[in-house]
Amino acid sequence: MLVVLACLGLSVFFLRYLAEGKMLLTARIGIVVFEIAAVGGLFYLFSTHRTDGWAGLLTLPIILFLVGQLIVLAFVVLAVLLRFIWRRIRGVPYSAERRRVLKNAALYPAAGFLLSSYGAFIERHQTVRRDYVIPVKNLPSEADGMVIAQISDVHLGTYFSVEEFDALLAEVARGGADLLAVTGDVFDDEPLNEAAAEVLAAHAGDWRDGIWYCIGNHEYYRNARPLVDRMQREGRVYVVRNSAAQVTGRGTLWIAGTDYPFARGEAFYPEKEAYFAAAMQNVPADAVTVLLAHHPEFIDDAAAHGGVPLTLTGHTHGSQFGILGQPLFPVFKYTRGMVRIGENYGYVHTGNGSWFPLRIGCPPEIAYFRLERVER
Repeated sequence: MLVVLACLGLSVFFLRYLAEGKMLLTARIGIVVFEIAAVGGLFYLFSTHRTDGWAGLLTLPIILFLVGQLIVLAFVVLAVLLRFIWRRIRGVPYSAERRRVLKNAALYPAAGFLLSSYGAFIERHQTVRRDYVIPVKNLPSEADGMVIAQISDVHLGTYFSVEEFDALLAEVARGGADLLAVTGDVFDDEPLNEAAAEVLAAHAGDWRDGIWYCIGNHEYYRNARPLVDRMQREGRVYVVRNSAAQVTGRGTLWIAGTDYPFARGEAFYPEKEAYFAAAMQNVPADAVTVLLAHHPEFIDDAAAHGGVPLTLTGHTHGSQFGILGQPLFPVFKYTRGMVRIGENYGYVHTGNGSWFPLRIGCPPEIAYFRLERVER
């Protein structure tokens, strides 16, 4: 909320460089009304985890305008700063009567809202493939060359249909993986959850080593925990929730998975450590383990343990905004991409869907990890 208020204040001030007179007054009133009403409503919808149905349809134009506003603000601040530096270099004296409106001022909002629309209607649907080779000491020979595909954060609902989920799974299967890892936040719309679970189970035969699933926080928000438990009982999808299981036919390779830790503050870390300990409890000491965890800070637990060469996580959506391959808002300890700690690797997936329907510089992805044996 403080960030939104700060952006509102800056927007009201810097509008003086885009308009003047009655147009400036109208623009300032419009921005204030929008921030109070629309963005206030957005905060309410997000806090109650309502972005499906009518709420989702309402959310999209609000987000388009909000992000467009922020992009325009960034462009204008940069332009004003560059103009100020240029005038200082040239020695142009300050004049209170000088026209304040930037040259070609209309281009700034046009560029901002075009970029916002690109993120909502183009990049959000442009799934990219990323391939990685993971060297693993003492990897069993049966698992040498094995390829694990990862998807995450589908967020079924207004912005990702069951049909799109089916198409995503088919695309992943064509990629040549042996095992599919799903790292949570798939079932995010109660009316769609059952159908999506059937689609997921129907694709289980597409991978030699099956589908392995760990739970995310949105499964709890959308009452999907019983659905995940049923999937675990039926056995068509391997659900690892504070548990682990050996991959049949792959020697001593195990897949472990954790639950999502909801504790806040200092209580988060002991809960996270307890979940990791429970996931690894029955794993033999000589096993090679791949960990699935929705929250990326489990990468630290896996590295400290030493017997988990690869940890696959999600949750952050890669911040959904990036520049030159890096997250623009790295609000998590690990926000996007590969993390290496000693001989241990962790990966933070950018997600395949989103409850925030806009991506710029951070497209959805399918990640493939080829395990290769390295002798000690």
